[in-house]
Amino acid sequence: QVQLVESGGGLVQAGGSLRLSCAASGRISSINRMAWYRQAPGKQRDLVAVITSGGTTTNADSVKGRFTISRDNAKNTFYLLMSSLKPEDTAVYYCNADVTSTVGSGYYTTNYWGQGTQVTVSS
Repeated sequence: QVQLVESGGGLVQAGGSLRLSCAASGRISSINRMAWYRQAPGKQRDLVAVITSGGTTTNADSVKGRFTISRDNAKNTFYLLMSSLKPEDTAVYYCNADVTSTVGSGYYTTNYWGQGTQVTVSS
């Protein structure tokens, strides 16, 4: 099994910055796609940013120029640096990853979610 553990959420004033971390542990051969999602109260969970195994990133239009996703493959950890935060960025942020694990001579890829971390931006 694999676990994703997020950290770094909290309360920040508008215009401030936060860095979220997501550390993966367990039976890991490689981590492919990594992504951050967020869900505000009463709304659906939305994709915020994605980074591929090759390092290609994609951001949602609402966070372009303000959020940066990155990864440290040696640590099985990825990050979301959030700058120029706005009250509308308030949400629970979830990390998500496609993890390849080996079992005997075979391998399989499974999608995992973290438990979520609250980010609150005050005006």
